Amino acid sequence: MTAFVLLRHGVTDWNDGGRFQGHADISLNDTGRTQAAAAAVALADAGIRRVYCSDLSRAAETAAIVAARLGLEVRTDARLREVDVGSWAGLSMAEAGELEPDFWPALREGRDFRRSPSGETATESGVRVAGALLDYAAPADADADAEDVVLVVGHGLSLRVAAMLLLGLDYSHARRFGGLRNCHWMVLQSGEEHWRLLSYNVG
Repeated sequence: MTAFVLLRHGVTDWNDGGRFQGHADISLNDTGRTQAAAAAVALADAGIRRVYCSDLSRAAETAAIVAARLGLEVRTDARLREVDVGSWAGLSMAEAGELEPDFWPALREGRDFRRSPSGETATESGVRVAGALLDYAAPADADADAEDVVLVVGHGLSLRVAAMLLLGLDYSHARRFGGLRNCHWMVLQSGEEHWRLLSYNVG
């Protein structure tokens, strides 16, 4: 079995402004870099042996800061990106609600929905990220006696939904999990049928 530390990237100006980011390549701000440095200290003794990250700047920069502390290389994977919000990138929730009449009802009722006509559903993004995590679950080397701990740096919604899917839960359970805060993480343990959640929103 492999332990996975799923870390959300540090904060950006668009996070602070309440704007959808999706696949827009927004960098960390100074607060986000400070958060990443603090996460690096907190995770220094977690036994992490591999680091993967989304190829978007906010995740890649967070991963680089943490990996530098750990003395590890970072492998990027576009599958770890946030849900694609298409034409909603840069918009606030209020602005998206004006464009999509079902936006607020779907949020209130816990239904999944497509994030703009050209975007993804949360489930589609979760399936994409979960597929990457399943690929990483194989040990990195033949040292079967060493515990394999993998750090994956990604994005709040797609990481949360991927974790739910690996736990055997669909999107209808999403409201039972609080949003993953910037530079906070959860820990999952891989399994043959369903994975196990060991901790959530740590940071």
